[in-house]
Order: sequence, then structure tokens, then C-alpha cells
Amino acid sequence: MSLFNPRLPLPGPLPAGETILWRGRPQWRALALHAYHVQQVAIYFGLFAIWHIASNFMAGAGSLAMAHTLLWLLVPCGAACGVLTLLSWLSSRTTQFTITGRRVIMQFGIALPVTLNIPFRILGAASLRSHADGSGDIPLTVCGDQRVAYLMLWPYVRPWRMARAEPMLRAIKDAKQVSEILARAVVTAANTTNGLTAILADDARARGAEMPVNTATAAA
Repeated sequence: MSLFNPRLPLPGPLPAGETILWRGRPQWRALALHAYHVQQVAIYFGLFAIWHIASNFMAGAGSLAMAHTLLWLLVPCGAACGVLTLLSWLSSRTTQFTITGRRVIMQFGIALPVTLNIPFRILGAASLRSHADGSGDIPLTVCGDQRVAYLMLWPYVRPWRMARAEPMLRAIKDAKQVSEILARAVVTAANTTNGLTAILADDARARGAEMPVNTATAAA
């Protein structure tokens, strides 16, 4: 897998009748701001530097001592922000989100690639959180007994939902439009499932027999 590949290939061919409605990846700048918190780290070091300089000034230290203190803080600040920015870029390049007519597929992982399939039949809810920089997040609530480890999903997980982790399409561009695509796909899939259930039920009655219908399987 190349980090410069604009799109990661799907883990396998889609079943007959299942089509891709949207594909996208997180924006690395948005990941750096909202997932890896580069800005907060820079602000922390900045406040720490101001406090040290003010303390040295009150103690009567010379300009050379204050410059030495500032340099001592700039090095770790630059290193920390650089590493976090690199991780954000790598996370973006190794992540692909896909919405089909039946499920959401999340592919991510820098060192250990992970593929998470979320069929609409276990998708309880989806919400939208927009950011000032134009990016947005779409957390997904998974129903039933399906559980996914919080640490395995990070950073593509809703923050602080430890007990029941919620996968999240994070730092994506045009998140509102993507959320509308997902909503229409879920409604269409539900209507198709209901229609299939009615057809099978009518056919069973016409043959004078009872036919149990597993709507969850039809939805998948």
C-alpha cells in the first residue's frame, strides 16, 4: 500500500447490487487540530515560555538568560508539534471512509491496517458535528451486542465514549453533505428491506405456508 495512493482499495469486491455512494478521507490539518490537538500543545508551551520569561525578568535575569530559556522551550515544542503533525498526515493518508447502499466501511491504521464494516441494520443513529475550519465529524451509534474497543478505533472514535465506543467519520470535508448521503442511504435501505419483507410475506400467504423473514439479513 502506497501512502501516496489517492484512494485505498476496498478489502474485497462488493456483493452484487451494492454500490459505492461516497468515498473520502480525513483532512490532515483538521486531524492535527481536533484529534491530535497540535494547537493546544503549542499554546501550552507558549504559556510555559511566557511564565518562564516573566519569572526570569522579575528575578533580574539578563536578556541572554531569557533567550536561553526561550530556546530551551522552543526545541521540545517544535519537536512535539512536528511529531503530532506527521502522525496527522500519516493517519489521513492511511485512512479511507466508504458509504455504500448497505453499510459504512472504515479503513484505517498506520502500522496495523484495520477494516471496520458497519451494516445499516446495526446502525442505531448518526449525528453531525461541524467545526469552524469547515471540517466535520459524523459519530455512529452501533446497536445490539456489537462492541469495538475504544483504543482500537482511535482517533476515529467519538471522544470520551469509553464504555460503548462510537466509530466516527472524523475530520472530513463537506461533512453536512456526507451526512445527508448517509441518511438517504439508510432510508433507502430500510424501504428496500420493508418492501422485500412484504413481497416474501405475500408470496408465503399465496402458497398457504408460513415463511419466516429475517429482515436483518435482508438489510445486510
